[in-house]
Amino acid sequence: MPPVLTQSMADTIKITMNLLGLPFDIVRAQYARAVQLGLIERSMLGSRDFSRTLEALEQLSLGPWARHV
Repeated sequence: MPPVLTQSMADTIKITMNLLGLPFDIVRAQYARAVQLGLIERSMLGSRDFSRTLEALEQLSLGPWARHV
């Protein structure tokens, strides 16, 4: 397979994975904003639990297309 085609396929896969992960990135940003506004208590443990839960949902819904955050 020519290197140009290989690179093009790799770029396409990376873009697809980023697009599929966009809803999860939006949820992360919303969580961070809610903490900044004081709507959610600042907590390292709470943040950890939220991240783990969201990562599990991403893995479950996207399977092999999920990113490893």
